[in-house]
Amino acid sequence: MPLRINDEITIEDWELTEQFTRASGPGGQNVNKVATAVELRFEAARSPALPGPVKTRLKRLAGRRWTKDGALIIQCDETRHQARNREIARERLVELIQRALVKPKRRIPTKPTKGSKERRLKAKKERGEVKKLRGKVE
Repeated sequence: MPLRINDEITIEDWELTEQFTRASGPGGQNVNKVATAVELRFEAARSPALPGPVKTRLKRLAGRRWTKDGALIIQCDETRHQARNREIARERLVELIQRALVKPKRRIPTKPTKGSKERRLKAKKERGEVKKLRGKVE
């Protein structure tokens, strides 16, 4: 089933790979028998659904989860249920891609005001006077 990000972007099944492993932590005897932890792999670099700038932002947001071959790996072993872990991993992927879709606001550099320059110079002058008074008394 395709993963829907927003109205324009949908990730197809062939772009996602899921691998299940045994989870660590509590679970009783079941923890040794059932593979409940999920590792979701999304081939982001090769995805035709994502535009180039979004891929770049996604790579920066993903950090260590981004592999050298351009895949995004999300791991989840929060619950004892494989289906719930799978849902959580998919939700995290959608959330990460939605964050990458938001274009950062371009910063417009501004010049300091005349008043702020004068205040800065006045503070420097006062500080210099304080330091000058620390010298030896003659």
